[in-house]
Amino acid sequence: MGVRIVLADDHVLVREGLRSLLEREGCRVLAEASDGLQALRDVESHKPDLALLDISMPALNGLDAAREVVRSFPRTKTILLTQHDEDQYVLKALEAGVSGYVLKSQVAGDLLDAIRSVSKGQIYLSPGISRMLIDAYRSKSAMPRDRLTVRERQVLQLIAEGKSTKETATLLGITVKTAESHRTRLMQKLDIHETASLVRYAVRHGIVQP
Repeated sequence: MGVRIVLADDHVLVREGLRSLLEREGCRVLAEASDGLQALRDVESHKPDLALLDISMPALNGLDAAREVVRSFPRTKTILLTQHDEDQYVLKALEAGVSGYVLKSQVAGDLLDAIRSVSKGQIYLSPGISRMLIDAYRSKSAMPRDRLTVRERQVLQLIAEGKSTKETATLLGITVKTAESHRTRLMQKLDIHETASLVRYAVRHGIVQP
């Protein structure tokens, strides 16, 4: 197919399997990432045709990484790989602007079809996902927009993963003061003022996995 791809999954064996599958079909894997932040850096560096992102990754989950790719690198299409077939995840993915949503349980059969469809400008959902979800999204009966900015969601994920403010600042390439400001604003927006409650919010909204 000749599609140029950045591949992101935090499991080495999964990446190796996906890379082998993709390269057998003539795709070029330009870079591999084990977390969402590295995936964004790789997309910025390589400007691939496609970013193939696992939805559950440390530092920055695949959904938020996809949001940033869609916003900052519109020529790069995004496909999410996930074990989640619940409506809320699919609707959030469509809201984020992803082009494909492939269930890991069906990846061997679906992924190549997804890449072909997305390369033609189409949206691809694994057959196991109800097509009614597209109608729900287009009729605006999807989930309400997130109150947090992309950066605030990044900070929230790192807080939920136990990172300190200094570690958060280093990972995101911002100052400690800026990281503290983001933390303060997201707490105010959510009206949550305890770290444990922030973690519960992040889990409940799929930002991190329990």
